[in-house]
This record gives sequence, structure tokens and C-alpha cells, in this order.
Amino acid sequence: VQLQASGGTSVPPGDSLTLSCEVSESTLVRHTIAWFRRAPGKEREGVLCISSAEGVTMTYADSVKGRFTISRDNAKNTVYLHMKRLKPDDTAIYYCAASRGSCRGQNFSFWGQGTLVTVSS
Repeated sequence: VQLQASGGTSVPPGDSLTLSCEVSESTLVRHTIAWFRRAPGKEREGVLCISSAEGVTMTYADSVKGRFTISRDNAKNTVYLHMKRLKPDDTAIYYCAASRGSCRGQNFSFWGQGTLVTVSS
């Protein structure tokens, strides 16, 4: 499984941004996909996850509740991370990852290369 994250850029606080994760053709429907991030000087943390079977979502990071959502378009083999009301603390490299298991299991074996989001005035 190959994943390609894109859409990262520099935005001012309060703005919105959508990241995309394109997954190898015809494999997306069989995989659970999650977004992770690594902020400068911090450990990597899970952000949001969406399951393969029914598209059920799970939020890993309390700090993004009410601001970030995740969606998938199986026809386009793409998972999206929709981010609103961005804060400087959201500055990080964002990665997408794939698992053949569930969001709860957090056993992600396949990783994309990451895309940088900078939130700064």
C-alpha cells in the first residue's frame, strides 16, 4: 500500500485547510486510514481515523475535537483531513497511515511521507 499526503502549506491562525491522502488504487476500500502529526519537538500523535468498512470515524486527539473532521472518497482513493479554526499549536508535519485493522487497534503498517502545515501570523 502506498500513500501520498498533500495539501500542507502556511496559513494564518483561524484559517481552514484540507489535506489529502491518496492511496494506492483499489486498496483504499480494504484499509482503515488515519492522520497523525508530529509537531516540532514533540512526539507523534494520532489525530483522526476512519474505518474501512463503514467509514466510522474516531478522534484520537482531544485538541482537534470540533475543529477537524475526516472523510473518504473511495471512488477517488483519497482520504481528507478537513481542518478549521487552525491554531499555531496545529503546526506540524501531517502523515497519513493505513491499517488492515480497526481505528481502535491503531496498528498502522503503511505510512505516507508527510506534508507540512504551518499556522502562523
